[in-house]
Amino acid sequence: MGKKQTKKVLVAMSGGVDSSLTAALLKEQGYEVVGCFMRLGSDDSVETADADACKSGHARPGHQGCCSLNDAADARLVAAMLDIPLYVLNFKKDFGRIIDYFVGEYNAGRTPNPCVRCNDWLKFGKLANYAQSIGADYVATGHYARVDHSNNQPRLLQGLDKRKDQSYFLFGTTHERLQHMLLPIGDLEKHQVRTIARELGLPVFDKPDSQEICFVPDNNYAALIDRHAPDQMRSGDILNKEGEIVGQHNGQQRFTIGQRRGLGIAVGLPIYVVDKDAAANTVTIGDQDDLLADGLTADQANWLIDPPLDGPIACQIKIRHNSPAVSGTVHASEHDTFKVQLDQPLRAVTPGQATVCYRGEELIGGGWIRQALCGPL
Repeated sequence: MGKKQTKKVLVAMSGGVDSSLTAALLKEQGYEVVGCFMRLGSDDSVETADADACKSGHARPGHQGCCSLNDAADARLVAAMLDIPLYVLNFKKDFGRIIDYFVGEYNAGRTPNPCVRCNDWLKFGKLANYAQSIGADYVATGHYARVDHSNNQPRLLQGLDKRKDQSYFLFGTTHERLQHMLLPIGDLEKHQVRTIARELGLPVFDKPDSQEICFVPDNNYAALIDRHAPDQMRSGDILNKEGEIVGQHNGQQRFTIGQRRGLGIAVGLPIYVVDKDAAANTVTIGDQDDLLADGLTADQANWLIDPPLDGPIACQIKIRHNSPAVSGTVHASEHDTFKVQLDQPLRAVTPGQATVCYRGEELIGGGWIRQALCGPL
């Protein structure tokens, strides 16, 4: 009988505790582990932005953002400790696609989600292709989600730590990619990850989590948009629900649905951004009730089950990763679009964000919100 072949796995190592423990656990489980650090942006620009953010008080002390030179050094240190190879892949050009998407969505009046796109296009797209080129059987990351490989049809499940669950960000993966995906820390809670990492002697066990968008480490996304598309950031009218002009804005890109702060208008009661019109360059304000929606439309659907085209399907809906799931009914079409009828009104359904569908712990699909709906479908 021949010797059982060791499975090879490519681990995306960002220099943080989650991906570092991912690599360590897979090596303990007997995989041939190859580490990979993705170089996404300009090293100089990242470090400069981090330094400027610290000076302005917008970044946590000691935090270097995601994918910085310090993160690369941490990834190398962990790889050396684990005695695994670490490759640095230059994805700067590919990452430009994500920045263009980010800027384009804001200019179109929508609120983008670059983390989902990064997973689709880079971690389980470009990186998965590289894994195939080196003969790796799997790609692994430190996401708090799980893949059930117990039958011929793998299922994407929420992480056991519901406070950290990141399955929402993975809805765009394909059936084929799911078969070659490993998420080993999805069965752990965050405090367990840090405890195990400390017990294994990983030097990043207490490294703070990255909170910012990696290419906007100072959280000033409007400045990024202004640099990339200066002709698009124009002043315009702020309207009330009756269409009357009640103020001026300095760029509709600076506002998102549900926003309350920074409107520069005092009317004696709480007001919120309830709508945007990029073509007319207007921002509309209203009260909290104006933010409620009974449903939504979405496009670019991606289903991890057979598409529910033969009738409505009851499921739980998320419209942002950190919001609780609510019950609703999905009506899918043959054109990669679907509508959702919510069982109860939901606040601030935001075009440009992902809407993700679950049945229990299983993620069954999702798409990109295009419109909030009021009343029955």
